[in-house]
Amino acid sequence: LKTGFLKWKPDYDSAATEYGKAAVAFKNAKQFDQAREACLREAEAHENNKALFHAAKAYEQAGMMLKEMQRLPEAVQLIEKASMMYLENGTPDTAAIALERAGKLIENVSPEKAVQLYQQAASVFENEERLRQALEMLGKASRLLVRGRRLDEAALSLQKEKSIYKEIENYPTCYKKTIAQVLVHLHRNDYVAAERCVRESYSIPGFNGSEDCAALEQLLEGYDQQDQDQVSEVCNSPLFKYMDNDYAKLGLTLVVPGGGMKKKSPNAAQDKARGPAAVGSHADEEEDEYSGGLC
Repeated sequence: LKTGFLKWKPDYDSAATEYGKAAVAFKNAKQFDQAREACLREAEAHENNKALFHAAKAYEQAGMMLKEMQRLPEAVQLIEKASMMYLENGTPDTAAIALERAGKLIENVSPEKAVQLYQQAASVFENEERLRQALEMLGKASRLLVRGRRLDEAALSLQKEKSIYKEIENYPTCYKKTIAQVLVHLHRNDYVAAERCVRESYSIPGFNGSEDCAALEQLLEGYDQQDQDQVSEVCNSPLFKYMDNDYAKLGLTLVVPGGGMKKKSPNAAQDKARGPAAVGSHADEEEDEYSGGLC
């Protein structure tokens, strides 16, 4: 990097190579702080040399050194910087993969930040028309939002997922996303939104008449009639239990507001205990009561 009488410009290319070698040596020696420093200097040299892709790689490596030191928020910051440089360099796929990697790093420490990173990655993939990868990122964001009980945002995220699945004509997954949406809306105590969600899904080919549709209609009926038994029965069915864990938990913890067991008349409960013969005799008694007329 030094200049002199015979060397007017620093040789950034060679400097970056040497810093890269130093970073590897420090990393192998488990001296992560020095390795991080070497990576940052390598990135700086590449930037001065206008080699944005290589600079981004070095920033990403510096982030991984911080990860080894358990300094995760700082690590994510550097990886985000790297993803911006990848975008500037015209390599959006690499940018999205870097954002996903950062999301995985921070998921257990700061789910809010992870959601933001996954959504950014999804946008990049969507702009590149790589819809399957975009859906994968949106799915991770939706599940984290549900886990964090950020249900309003989860409802929007699921709607976004559902529209893309509809666009690529993956209809069976649309049905599953409708179930997840309905559960989220019911946990928000918004029966109207849940009902509207099912009604709108009738436009999806094959939904009307599917087992998903029948189960949802039964669930909404039970919820509307405050019949906890019926709601629990639907939510414990294999269709609901074998969804992603976060959505399955929503089903298993769904409680009807102001509900409980469906109210049964005391006579019906006694009849059940006495058996069918008693039911017949009880009905006869009721009939005889008015046999002589009301007066």
